[in-house]
Amino acid sequence: MAGAPLPIRDGLGPDRIRMPAGVEANTIAEFLVQAHPAESEHWLSLVDGGGIVDEHGRVVDLETRYAPTRFVYFYRDPPPEIRVPFDIEILHRDDRLLVIDKPHFLATIPRGAHITETAVVRLRRALDLPDLTPAHRLDRMTAGVLMFLIRREDRRAYQDLFVSQQVAKDYEAIAAYDPAIEFPRTVRSRIAKEHGVMTATEEPGEPNSETVIELIEARGAQARYRLRPKTGRTHQLRLHMSSMGLPILGDNYYPNFRRSEPGDFSTPLRLLARAIEFIDPHTREARRFESRRTLRW
Repeated sequence: MAGAPLPIRDGLGPDRIRMPAGVEANTIAEFLVQAHPAESEHWLSLVDGGGIVDEHGRVVDLETRYAPTRFVYFYRDPPPEIRVPFDIEILHRDDRLLVIDKPHFLATIPRGAHITETAVVRLRRALDLPDLTPAHRLDRMTAGVLMFLIRREDRRAYQDLFVSQQVAKDYEAIAAYDPAIEFPRTVRSRIAKEHGVMTATEEPGEPNSETVIELIEARGAQARYRLRPKTGRTHQLRLHMSSMGLPILGDNYYPNFRRSEPGDFSTPLRLLARAIEFIDPHTREARRFESRRTLRW
């Protein structure tokens, strides 16, 4: 968490709670007990043990006054998670960059039910790199090239490359095959994603997403494709393939959402971030990193 007054601990940053205005509480401890009555003993113990700090890193005690609109920070112990039974392969490491070959089913960053079983937490712990931060993200179900930044001072320069679309990305997918559809082709659409809803949708309006799709090879009713996204909308590649009637193998989101069982790693999404390529903002050299993984037909 950028700007947090507590450091990364065991691969995880601190949580925070905002103290809203209009709450009748004299102290921060009183507010926490009011907001979480079922966990009142936990919060009082945390405060009593010096486990909560304010935005400036000052320890909150039982007498610390309530501060509307401000934040308090603390560490939360995550619940046990089912281990993703696949290893991370390191493709490249230097003073600034760490590039990995991410396996399927492993999220990039902590979110929702996936906290410790994420690429960033695993790597921070294994390599003792507490400031490690992803330069971009891959969906949990997508495997392949994922780049991290080792030092805080390098974050903006590299992350801006992805934001400004100065990184060329190549993906591969195995999906259904229709000989009547001609390739290469460019798919453009307007993609909308509502917060809290699992799937994205395509809707009428000015396109905000674009993907160039090429056919690499066909094998009966299936084919392998090269996907080159020009934009980075949520689930863009999965939606664009599904919109042509060629859903990616193993996709339980499109065209129809199917809930998967926790701990079921038997059916990966056949989508691979094959390579990324860019001009390094520090050395001005061309950089290319390529996955060593292959997709199963």
